[in-house]
Amino acid sequence: MAKILIVEDDDSVRMLAARALQVFGHEIQTADDGASGLQTLHECDGDFDLVVSDIRMPEMDGIEMAKRAAQEFPGLRILLATGYADQRERADDLNGVVIDVLQKPYTLAEIRERVDYALAQ
Repeated sequence: MAKILIVEDDDSVRMLAARALQVFGHEIQTADDGASGLQTLHECDGDFDLVVSDIRMPEMDGIEMAKRAAQEFPGLRILLATGYADQRERADDLNGVVIDVLQKPYTLAEIRERVDYALAQ
């Protein structure tokens, strides 16, 4: 299975996503904001099959983290998530970096489906 980093500032959403993906055998690490997510990527030398990140977070948002991660770890798969339409439009600038943007709130089936899609890319 895949090694996935989940970057999400909402504890309940982060735990829900982690559990949903662990059930399918994925190895999960988590971070609570973009800066922590980028730090985790550095500590693991970018050794993740996928990063699933919220867009809107304090300190460093998911878009900034995705830009930096893509520069430092080319080929890293990134899936963003947001509940805000204006944030989704900001992600359009990341075509070629971000595989997809998942609309929040999402169901367990939706996150599993999008993760499977992202891993297949």
